[in-house]
Amino acid sequence: MEEIIIKELKKIEQQFEVKICFAVETGSRAWGTSSEDSDYDVRFIYLHTLDWYLSIDQKRDVIELPINEQLDMNGWDLRKALQLFKKSNPSLLEWLHSHIVYYEEFSLLKKMKKLESQLFQPKSALFHYLKMAKGSLKDSKQSISVNSKRCLNVIRPILACKWIEKHNSFPPNELSLLIEQVINEEVVKFEIQSLIDRKVNRDQTSYKGKLSILQEFIDKEINHLEEYAARQNVSKIVMSPHLDHLFREMLEEVWNK
Repeated sequence: MEEIIIKELKKIEQQFEVKICFAVETGSRAWGTSSEDSDYDVRFIYLHTLDWYLSIDQKRDVIELPINEQLDMNGWDLRKALQLFKKSNPSLLEWLHSHIVYYEEFSLLKKMKKLESQLFQPKSALFHYLKMAKGSLKDSKQSISVNSKRCLNVIRPILACKWIEKHNSFPPNELSLLIEQVINEEVVKFEIQSLIDRKVNRDQTSYKGKLSILQEFIDKEINHLEEYAARQNVSKIVMSPHLDHLFREMLEEVWNK
């Protein structure tokens, strides 16, 4: 599949006249919860030529291409990506933390990772993941059956919040690392690992484990994390000059190279 992904990325470069700086995997494969038939969710950042940016017209700054039923590819123009980076956008930060890198041609990924700690906003990420957890929890309660995928969609963002509370840094994508670092109760660890095993083995039947233990964990953590997030301050960080410099630097690197 990696060869197919690289081939499709090259097609995108030719079709849209861009240069892709890096492409990574997101979703269940990056989280360590994928099964054999899980989709590939590829995300990338690209650059147009200088002339494309020197225009008075507002232009489309995303590329979205569902290649087939198993492969989805979505990219952001670097200027859009850096605008979101400035806001500590959690979805973009997840791209930077993906351990599955399909393609990396230039220095952008390393440079963004180096700047991340200077602009990370814990409060923004906490509210992002809490909203995700509560939305998934609502969907789960409205479903006829509670399967492992639905449960994990609630638990993963909660663990991400707990990582932020503990380390004051952006969390890793891998659920195994989150479980190891932020959960102390062995019975909770066991139940979550059981969910992961069921998800990986494509067992999506109604969950028959100790749901009361997980429900108590979810309710307790959401209440605690909402109170914790509300107490956090938003730091005023001036990053525009640094990101402007990075944008110009990458234009020169990509097109002069």
